[in-house]
Amino acid sequence: MERIALVTGAAGGLGQAVVARLAEAGWRVIVTSREGERLARIYGDSHLQVVADCSSVAGSRHIFAVAQAHQMLPTAFAHCVGNIRLGALHRMSEVDFAACLNANLISAFHTLAAFVGALRDAKCAGSAVLVSSAAARIGTPNHEAVAAAKAGVEGLVRSAAATYAGNNIRINAVAPGIMDTPAATAILGSAMGRDAAARQYPLPGIGSPDELAELMIWLLSDKAARVTGQVWSMDAGFSTIRPLVR
Repeated sequence: MERIALVTGAAGGLGQAVVARLAEAGWRVIVTSREGERLARIYGDSHLQVVADCSSVAGSRHIFAVAQAHQMLPTAFAHCVGNIRLGALHRMSEVDFAACLNANLISAFHTLAAFVGALRDAKCAGSAVLVSSAAARIGTPNHEAVAAAKAGVEGLVRSAAATYAGNNIRINAVAPGIMDTPAATAILGSAMGRDAAARQYPLPGIGSPDELAELMIWLLSDKAARVTGQVWSMDAGFSTIRPLVR
C-alpha cells in the first residue's frame, strides 16, 4: 500500500530533516509552508508542495483539500511548525506572545484537527507526531511564552490520543532541547552563545535535527504501533537529571 505523509513547517531545519528521512523510507510526502518560494527552492519538483498558513482553520483545511484533489490522503503527520520567542514575562509584548502561541500551539491544534478529521472520514488509521520542548518540562529563565505554548501541545497530545485511540489514530510528541537549526540562530549565532548552550546539558552539546527526525519517523512507523499519548524527551537529560558537579 502506498504510504503518504504530511510534513508542516517543511521549509525549516527540522522539517527538511523529517522530509528527507520519509523520502528515503519510500513515503510520498506532502510538504507545506507559508513560503512557497522557499519550498520550491528547497525541494525543486519533488513532493506535493502546498502553500498554507496552518495556524488557521481555513489554512489547515486547505492542505487536505489540495491533497484530496491530488488523490492523496496522508496517514502520517509530522508537525514541524514552531518558533522560539524568548523574554521575561513582564517584557513580552502581546504581539510576540500571540505569534508564539500561533506558531507553536494554535497551528498544531488546527492541523491535527484537520488530519484526524480526514482520517475519520476515510475510516483510516494513522499516526501523528508533534513537537514540544524541554522548556515545557522544566522551568528555564525567559522561556515563559514558549513554555506555555509547548505545554499546551503536550496536553493536546494526551487528550487527542485518548479521543482517537478508538479510531486507531496514534498521537505522540517529541520534546527536544536546543537544536542546530535556523530557528535557534539568535541563541547559537555566536561562539560564546553556542558554548554556553552546549554546557547547560548533562550530556554536553547541541542537538541535531537529524537525530530528532529519526525519533519522529520511528514514532510515525508501525514499529511504534503500541505507542500513543506519549511525550519523548531528547534533551540530553536536561529536564530530568542533574549530574554530579566535580
